[in-house]
Amino acid sequence: MVIQFRDRKNDLAAIDKAMSSKDFQLIVVYGRRRVGKTELVLHGTSGCKRLYYLATEKNNIDRFHMACQLFDKGASRVARDWEALFGFLKGRADAVILDEFQNMVKEDPSILGILQSIVDIELKGSGMKLFLLGSSVSMIKSSVLAYKSPLYGRRTASINVKPMKLADLREFFPKESLEGLINIYGFADGIPLYLNKITGGFWSWLGKELASGTFLKDEADFIVKYEFDDAGTYKLILEALSKGMAKVNEIKDSIGAKRTDISPYLSNLIEVGLIKREVPITETPRSRSGRYSLSDNFLRFWFRFIYPNLGMIEEGAFKASSIKAAYPAYIGRVFEDVCRQALLKSSPIGLDKLGRWWDKGIEIDLVGLNTEAKEILFSECKWKEGVNPKKLLSELSEKAGHVTWNQGKRKERFVLFAKSFKGRVSEWEGRPVQCLGLKEIAKALEV
Repeated sequence: MVIQFRDRKNDLAAIDKAMSSKDFQLIVVYGRRRVGKTELVLHGTSGCKRLYYLATEKNNIDRFHMACQLFDKGASRVARDWEALFGFLKGRADAVILDEFQNMVKEDPSILGILQSIVDIELKGSGMKLFLLGSSVSMIKSSVLAYKSPLYGRRTASINVKPMKLADLREFFPKESLEGLINIYGFADGIPLYLNKITGGFWSWLGKELASGTFLKDEADFIVKYEFDDAGTYKLILEALSKGMAKVNEIKDSIGAKRTDISPYLSNLIEVGLIKREVPITETPRSRSGRYSLSDNFLRFWFRFIYPNLGMIEEGAFKASSIKAAYPAYIGRVFEDVCRQALLKSSPIGLDKLGRWWDKGIEIDLVGLNTEAKEILFSECKWKEGVNPKKLLSELSEKAGHVTWNQGKRKERFVLFAKSFKGRVSEWEGRPVQCLGLKEIAKALEV
């Protein structure tokens, strides 16, 4: 599988720094499944003498012993013992990579204490680089990164590998238009595995996948069950969020859990990166106006189009054309994220904060703040052709008046996003205006 590394410069730099050190290094690399952790570490350690081991939930010491023998036949004379094997590898392996490390913890939680001893005694003073990779974000955070973990204080670096940005899809699809890239992003997000599956055009591939593949039917279930034992409740919450339920009470009512406190479930979903909690951009994180939403386009796509139609998909009766017809309405929220990425790259003002804003039924797609200069940017994002900028500005200007941040002392400007506009406006009631269509968005994103 070809994995692109354009948006991994910082992650690769962290690995390169660790590999360049003469001292022992313990590097923890984590992130949701399919995000490309393994390929990242293998790429960053290429050219060195390394031992790669993919952990399972059973017989890890026996399997690791075999991996050591494949690395160096001399390991056949070493006991099936973690300390002994790492003592043997010291001075022979530049790097040892333990992938899906959470499986080793599941099999035997004492491995954490064993590794602590190995790090403190066997590997101290060595130049070995030990990588612990994990896809169960919650377990990696609690068992490896948490204060109470035996390994706490031993790690020299931790890398949270995140999905790529829309601009990086260009390397996967060099001939695709920006509109085509946005359509793909609405399905695959920035997950390399999903992006690499798409061949021969998105809609053509999707039609074939719906007709014959099991990937789309099973993937979301696999992700949820991998993280949580009580997958049913978590799945109900994700489904509610996909339908636009954003407040705790709305979610509870939707899943029929009126007597159940779902706050721990929501916290766990945030911790593993499947959902996010947002507050109006002008408020503090503790605001009671917080809303929850899915943080992953693939899950949004799956719960919107796949989950409700599983029966028809099984019967071969559900076609990609049904998704394509409903896609413009679905992609609007995805387009907001694309516009946010464009503003972060080329905003007309320096930004301290950028996000959504809402209050008492009034919503603004994006609001950007420059606290020191008291500048504020109001933006609306319309996934439509031929948008009338004057009508949109009139509505946005009225809504902007409800935002109380530094009111009367601030400098205001507007940025409008759309597929295309019916005319352009550069000023509105004395305030600067930018109208960005797909061509300008592509330039801003450097796509």
